[in-house]
Amino acid sequence: MRRRSAGGTARLTAVDAPAGIIPTYECTFDIDLGEGWFIGTGGFGNRVVGAVGGGTVTGPRLNGTLIGPGADWALLGGDGYGRVDVRMQFRTHDGALVYVQYVGLLELNERSSPAMVDRSVETTFDDQYFVTTPRMECGDERYGWVNTTVFVARGRLTRSGVCYEVYRV
Repeated sequence: MRRRSAGGTARLTAVDAPAGIIPTYECTFDIDLGEGWFIGTGGFGNRVVGAVGGGTVTGPRLNGTLIGPGADWALLGGDGYGRVDVRMQFRTHDGALVYVQYVGLLELNERSSPAMVDRSVETTFDDQYFVTTPRMECGDERYGWVNTTVFVARGRLTRSGVCYEVYRV
């Protein structure tokens, strides 16, 4: 459940988890952002593209390094939210390739907006509503379980880019 605090920032409120939907920590994505481009305002809002410049995946079962091309094709709406749309891939510590795609929402507020343009500013997970739904694909049978797992993540902005805590449900 989402609620707005007096300051306008969306806050998550704990609720009883429905049977079988219990978030379990899976990994952390630490993403370094590369070059960015402000496409401008089109028919759907203000489009911003940010390249994935590298990063790491760390967790109990998933560990690796982001590789190859990747980017966020974000759409900044007039409603105070950015809609992230990311594609990237990583190579696990033991050589498997995992494709990742996720969409989600980033609340644009007095804490997150400055951090988007000034890399010296970071946010905490509680500074904004920043939630995504990663989908992973892997052809290596050792990681075949990611193909049939639903993930959710919470994000924050860092000096180098973005950090997500990823949970399986």
